[in-house]
Amino acid sequence: MKRGAFHFVNRIILLGPVWFAAVLLTLTVVEYDFLLSLGWHPINDPTFDWPSGLALGRYGWVMTATFIASGLIMSLFGVRLHLDLKPAPASKVGSTLMVLAGLFLAALAFPTDPTLRDYPATWHGRLHDLSFVLLGLTLFPAMIVLGFAFWNDARWKNLAAYTWLTLALAAPAFFLKGAAFYGFLFAVLLWNEIAAIRLNRR
Repeated sequence: MKRGAFHFVNRIILLGPVWFAAVLLTLTVVEYDFLLSLGWHPINDPTFDWPSGLALGRYGWVMTATFIASGLIMSLFGVRLHLDLKPAPASKVGSTLMVLAGLFLAALAFPTDPTLRDYPATWHGRLHDLSFVLLGLTLFPAMIVLGFAFWNDARWKNLAAYTWLTLALAAPAFFLKGAAFYGFLFAVLLWNEIAAIRLNRR
């Protein structure tokens, strides 16, 4: 890959986490009343049809497009890590899992089913839920293995402990039904952004 192409890809990866966070925040404000109608509450029940329910509102197409774009950017992030890290089993497995996690994030574009509904679960709602589970089952192992890849690469070694610490703090919040989920999103997006900054500096 030529230097110009690397620079372009790195810029996209750098903007990915920021874009995802900005869309979540903006749509949550814009569709606040709609989210409340679904049963969501920002403090008492923050994970009730959020953030997936944002794709069901008036501007849902923005969230759907963001799931797809952010997922592809995450997969691209995995590819760039593979190209940059010292060749080793850990870097290959970790980057591959990150690419898969990105694909499952993109698959969240399948519309979710509202929790409060008077009809059976749809095929696309089931695919959405499955993609969410598979996202967790690939992203967390990716971060564990990438931690070892970072540790064995002198250029990335100081990011290894931070990666494991982020996972230790964020992973439980992924499965908790409460405000801790905000912490999970923030921690993972911040880790992604810091790694992207490292790629841009190289």
